[in-house]
Amino acid sequence: MSTTHPRRSGAQVLIDQLRIHGADTIFGVPGESYLAALDALYAQRNSIRYVICRQEGGAANMAEAYGKLTGKPGIAFVTRGPGATNASIGLHTGFQDSTPMILLVGQVARETTDREAFQEIDYRHMFGQMAKWVTQIEDARRIPELISQAFHRAMNGRPGPVVVALPEDMLVDEVEVADAGPYKIARGAPSPDDMAKLRALLEKAERPMVIVGGGGWSAQACADIKAFAEQNGLPVCASFRNQDLFDNRHPNYAGDLGVGVGPALGKRLKASDLIIAVGPRLGEATTGGYTLFDLPVPKQKLVHVHASAEELGRVYQATLPINSGMQAFAAAAKAMKPVDSARWKKTVAESHAEYLDNIKPGPLPGTVNMGEVIKWLNGRLPEDAIVTNGAGNYAAFLHRFFQYKGFKTQLAPTSGAMGYGVPAAVAAKIAEPGRMVVSLAGDGCFLMNGQEFATAVQHGANIVIVVVDNGMYGTIRMHQEREYPTRVHGTELKNPDFAAYARAFGGHGETVEKTADFAAAFERAVTAGKPAIIHVKTDAEALTSRITLTGLREQALERLRQQKH
Repeated sequence: MSTTHPRRSGAQVLIDQLRIHGADTIFGVPGESYLAALDALYAQRNSIRYVICRQEGGAANMAEAYGKLTGKPGIAFVTRGPGATNASIGLHTGFQDSTPMILLVGQVARETTDREAFQEIDYRHMFGQMAKWVTQIEDARRIPELISQAFHRAMNGRPGPVVVALPEDMLVDEVEVADAGPYKIARGAPSPDDMAKLRALLEKAERPMVIVGGGGWSAQACADIKAFAEQNGLPVCASFRNQDLFDNRHPNYAGDLGVGVGPALGKRLKASDLIIAVGPRLGEATTGGYTLFDLPVPKQKLVHVHASAEELGRVYQATLPINSGMQAFAAAAKAMKPVDSARWKKTVAESHAEYLDNIKPGPLPGTVNMGEVIKWLNGRLPEDAIVTNGAGNYAAFLHRFFQYKGFKTQLAPTSGAMGYGVPAAVAAKIAEPGRMVVSLAGDGCFLMNGQEFATAVQHGANIVIVVVDNGMYGTIRMHQEREYPTRVHGTELKNPDFAAYARAFGGHGETVEKTADFAAAFERAVTAGKPAIIHVKTDAEALTSRITLTGLREQALERLRQQKH
């Protein structure tokens, strides 16, 4: 519905459009390039919350996490030049993770463009491969049209990020223009012929496997896929960092794909004869570096369901490509007449048993066993708790030993970006204040966006951050020892007292040096009534949940010796 309005500034028109499209939270760092928009936000401060962040990378990560958690576009507002470049990390994560988000960027005045004015950047060129769409609004009268387009592009098809540049002088222009209506979601659905072909493939299969992943899911879609798996007795695994799409305790759950995939699950995928991939892009992490399936045509029959037609056939040529949104496909799959699953019933039970065996912690060097810590958290956290993380070897402990029990309980970057977990936790607690939010971060990962702990304190986001400190960039050290054993260089870290860091910001701090001390420290952190950091000191030898640093080095040295002979 379009209605006319009295004369308004471009900034007022902009903020009115955001409100019309349902925006209730904006994450940002203020800048002089969008002062007019900040003033317009002041007028709407009771309906749109502006979360003041400490660095644009943190703000963009918060917007991405907000979009991932809520399913509606997360919004970040940053200034030109350095502000926009800082924000690019969150935008890249949003693109690779198929997350709806909108990055609003203050821009130089129109009369100064193409002079390399102060902090001037051409955002169409800069963000061209990191966003679904990039535009610059030159005429304030087009704000309703282009902001509407931004929301529609962010949400429809494969969800993703959009960038809108806003020249500062355009924001103060006064115009008379009608508002657009709220955005509408349009997604494809499988045809009856698609579902008939899927059923025919299932009827002939002996070792089928379902992979769930990607963006655009809903709680109902997850429930429908669970019903489809139960009705047809299918084993289900999750793509990289999408473990919350299927209850990990379910007897049909076979584990997750990604870095450090369980050996048994990897073997079963390679031996399967039908893969039903619902939602994932089948990217590098999910496919074990494109080794689980042959390129470009897998030896397994492949049904690939994706919201974007452009993604189908992009890497793997599917036997049956289905262009559909997750909700429509899941509903159709649930309604499909089940097939006789007796021939793979034993396989499902075996797959789940192998998964359960894989999540049993083993012994590790040092006085803190992160496998045991995660196992304790698995039993302690409420079922609806939100767990966030960034990137690093520490995250493999979380992904292996923690069981995600419900939809939207995991916020993690499939882009592999470090520094994600802390801002994601802040955004999650702001979006869902009634739920417990716990973040895991490595020592290197934490300090890439640790400043956003101040944002948590300022906005009363009482999160608990577990900082796993082994004094190094663990993942890079792992690759270094594998490729250049004993030649350690550039991966050591000298860390602060992270518990004292928390207290310096007005938060709660704990230090843990023994596994047995973690539970009490966590309970004190939860009841502190303020954001908290638990500094967990681990042994560098505990490189991963499967191998020690020394063991990896010895393997690498032995390989080099064999190569010489």
